[in-house]
Amino acid sequence: MIKKILVANRGEIAIRVMRSCREMGIKSVAVYSEADRTSMHVRFADEAYFIGPSPSNESYLVIDKIIDAAKSCGADAIHPGYGFLSENAEFSDRCKKEGIVFIGPTSYAINTMGDKITARKKMQKASVPVVPGTTKPLKDLKDAVETIRKIGLPVMVKASAGGGGKGMRLVMKEEDIISSVTAAKSEAKSAFGNDAVYVEKYINSPHHIEFQVLCDNHGNAVHLFERECSVQRRHQKVVEETPSPIMTPQVREEMGAHAVAAAKAVDYSGAGTIEFIVDDDLNYYFLEMNTRLQVEHPITERVVGVDLVKEQIKIADNMVLELKQEELSQKGHAIEVRIYAEDPDNNFMPNPGTIKHITEPLGLGVRHDGYVYEGYKIPMDYDPMISKLICWAPSRNEAIDRMKRALYAYKITGIKTSIPFLHRIMDVPDFKEGKYNTHFIQDNAEYLDARQNAKQKVKDIACIAAFVDYLSKIGSNAIKVEDDCKKEKPWKQFGRKISINRL
Repeated sequence: MIKKILVANRGEIAIRVMRSCREMGIKSVAVYSEADRTSMHVRFADEAYFIGPSPSNESYLVIDKIIDAAKSCGADAIHPGYGFLSENAEFSDRCKKEGIVFIGPTSYAINTMGDKITARKKMQKASVPVVPGTTKPLKDLKDAVETIRKIGLPVMVKASAGGGGKGMRLVMKEEDIISSVTAAKSEAKSAFGNDAVYVEKYINSPHHIEFQVLCDNHGNAVHLFERECSVQRRHQKVVEETPSPIMTPQVREEMGAHAVAAAKAVDYSGAGTIEFIVDDDLNYYFLEMNTRLQVEHPITERVVGVDLVKEQIKIADNMVLELKQEELSQKGHAIEVRIYAEDPDNNFMPNPGTIKHITEPLGLGVRHDGYVYEGYKIPMDYDPMISKLICWAPSRNEAIDRMKRALYAYKITGIKTSIPFLHRIMDVPDFKEGKYNTHFIQDNAEYLDARQNAKQKVKDIACIAAFVDYLSKIGSNAIKVEDDCKKEKPWKQFGRKISINRL
């Protein structure tokens, strides 16, 4: 029986896992690098072990250091969170060899679904729809040109071993084939140590929809419905929601069944996500599988009412999955936004620094998964995401309104964050109407541009300044005018007339 878990991660996901451990009466152990000595996850855990210098390739990504820490503290199991070693097949095998439970799938499942070409072949055998494309890596540039001409433009060139938007290039014109394939191979080699790429037919107006699955070691598997993840920037998710605003009950049932079939095809165990690409006519195709917990898992937890981390732990402890598909349902609507320490008005450049003040949003239906605090210095060594804000309400419109209220209440000073950008997303008509796809951000650049949004504020400030100037010049009548203003508040109408003439 699992009694102590080492969390091989940092930040908000480490704390999130530790919370479930505490509710289950399980001891939690943190590991930390030099940069994370003062991180909240170190304070939150029952024990903490130093594992090396700040760079992740000298600490969080070093398997020997994680295993040594687990042995030192007597941990029964290791939870990898997401990122770092969470989808590392070697790590999964090493845990098994050392007699430590890996809270995740087998190395076979990780390897099979981690290689996109192998995964496509598996899905075809399992009768899961896949995007038309190749099932073998491109041999060379000549092969690339011939293959893409055969499939027909537009196409997406993708890294076989990758994810996270790296090693991907959209090819719209024939003259761009060679440069796009070359760039994708180079980026794939740099990011994953493997330059193999393949080609998929590009789906116009694509929607990115994923299904959460849970599978135990006894042949039981369920899905916990879908998440809409189409609001993306550079292939990275920004906003997620569930249920998807484009989904129908029939398509949901079909996709869910295919998601379970996909997981069973690789004898999956634990929590995983089957990602689909969906067109405007709701034709859907397997995209990839994430063999770990997803960043956006809280919205599923909120709508379905299941603690996914607890289920992961119970499955890893060889317990039988108690959830039944016919008993699961979606209640209400949930939206998640990712808060980054970055400057949206400067090409989203990371903006690490010291938190001078933070006020976290509270209230009915609001969940905040974060790890920063006043006085904490955000390190430059890791992903700039500092928290996730999740809002639930009985309806989608109410969930959007609640998210706007929560974002307004979320105050952080000392650094720049993506909060203003996220607030603007909530006001975009296409988002409010649920009519969006993965091109949402580029299609709504005008709405999301802070400079465009600032124009009205500038006008209001000019109006106020003009009215104050007017008051200063009318002398003894100023008091009477000020009294009138308190009653009628005429500065806006008055100010606009004067400021428009002066500007």
